[in-house]
Amino acid sequence: MASADLRDELLCSICLNIYTDPVTLRCGHNFCRDCIDQALNTQDGAGVYSCPECRTEFQHRPVLMRNIALRNVAERLRSTQPHQEEITGICCTYCVDSPVPAVRSCLHCEASLCDKHLRAHSKSPEHVLTEPRSSLENKKCSIHKELLKYYCTKEAICICVSCTLAGDHRGHRVEMLDEAAEKKKKELRNVLQKLIPKREKTEERVQSVEERWRKAQEKAAGEAERFTALFIDIKRRLGDIEERVLGEIFRQEVQVSLSLSDVIQKLEIKKDKLSRKVRHIEELCNMEDPLTVLQEPDTGDLSDSEEEGDEDKGGHDETHDVDVDVFAGMLHAGFSDIMTGEKGGVYGKGPVDILLDINTVAKNLLISDNLKTTTRTQQSMDYPGTAERFQDYQVMGRQGFTSERHYWDVDISGSDWWRVGMCYPSIDRRGHQSHIGYNNKSWSLCKERWCKNQYSVRHNGKEIQLPHQISSDRVRICLDYEAGQLSFYELCDPIRHLHTFTTTFTEPLHAVLHVLGGKIRISGRGAAVRYMAKYHTIKEAKRY
Repeated sequence: MASADLRDELLCSICLNIYTDPVTLRCGHNFCRDCIDQALNTQDGAGVYSCPECRTEFQHRPVLMRNIALRNVAERLRSTQPHQEEITGICCTYCVDSPVPAVRSCLHCEASLCDKHLRAHSKSPEHVLTEPRSSLENKKCSIHKELLKYYCTKEAICICVSCTLAGDHRGHRVEMLDEAAEKKKKELRNVLQKLIPKREKTEERVQSVEERWRKAQEKAAGEAERFTALFIDIKRRLGDIEERVLGEIFRQEVQVSLSLSDVIQKLEIKKDKLSRKVRHIEELCNMEDPLTVLQEPDTGDLSDSEEEGDEDKGGHDETHDVDVDVFAGMLHAGFSDIMTGEKGGVYGKGPVDILLDINTVAKNLLISDNLKTTTRTQQSMDYPGTAERFQDYQVMGRQGFTSERHYWDVDISGSDWWRVGMCYPSIDRRGHQSHIGYNNKSWSLCKERWCKNQYSVRHNGKEIQLPHQISSDRVRICLDYEAGQLSFYELCDPIRHLHTFTTTFTEPLHAVLHVLGGKIRISGRGAAVRYMAKYHTIKEAKRY
């Protein structure tokens, strides 16, 4: 590639100059750090950021990743091919009619020369030529107005011949400028050798922090997107619940209205019948002829008691009323579904079905038939000897987790001395170092018998006392394998976070229980709530 083409490739598209401290956006385009910072600042408040070159949009302010290779190339090009404006910034002193860029400056003449005037310039030794300079005063002694040719080592200053022979520096040790400059360059190279590794190490740290920042932004953006979808789903579910409940209210209203309307119609008929009888009896009471009164059929049984009783019973029966329990049951079932879906979205695919591995259980522990509960026993169980079996107090879960999010709950109400957590399958099986939390292959939440209401977490033998007590009988263990996080929660109302371990997991993780007294149980899903959702009312659910 020609040098001009290479220079074009190293131009920032914003300032159109060679890159200065170049940085890269996620879309792959490069800019000077100051240029893109200024461009992004102008986009603050707009709600979206975009690349000035390709217009790729970013929901959050993009992380600027330093491009070290591009910076090194740009600096090398800048040092070997200075900008044209740097070359032409100083004009020839003798080209009066039109400015011509100077190529050299003469310290003796105190003039700058173009190519044409340089060829005609004196070649005598006193005419010292240098790079083009706008001011030549700093090349001459301020006192004697002579060229600076020596370096006073005592005063650490450049001096002229007169300063050496008759000036303030007479008798001082002096060196030629070239010799003194070489010594200083040697010292600077030694300093440079120390600074370059420090700079590289700092650059590596900057890249590491920028990478962490980028990952944090990506994770935050992903979580925001996931929870936004979750909230949209919750709103949709709430809308469905509202529609079902209001529909049920309307259905009951129509049913009750039709039922009561039928009762009203029957009562109106009975009222008319009774009114006719009342008028007839009133007429009989007003008659003066006793024969007519006595000859009238018997009217004593006027109540039609059986019919009246049925109607009265129907008029007060609760089936002719709106049943609020139905709405409460539908609302409860709907909210339970939402919470189940929400926990699935936050923790993963719902609580995992942990089953204890009989091949790992210690001989002083008893396992229930459903492989969910472990109990400390005083007598040794007759389990077959296996390499996987713990020496005492512990049992692992069957399933190992190597990805995604998972959680499971433990009922600790039956024990006052326990440890729960997760471990690698390569954990030791014998000795004190095999206990969860006492090695670098396990993490645990602990309750010691002698520490009333005091709880702690452990990893690799390091204990952290929790600042608060646990009042609930259930704890939750949540695993985010990719994020390297293992968290413990207390299942109270509301749920309370206890502690989170953060690391990089290198093996499958298994649930593990450690019981030194009583028993602990792995909780299953709450079947009662899901079962109730099949029924319209809480009253019906209670019968099952």
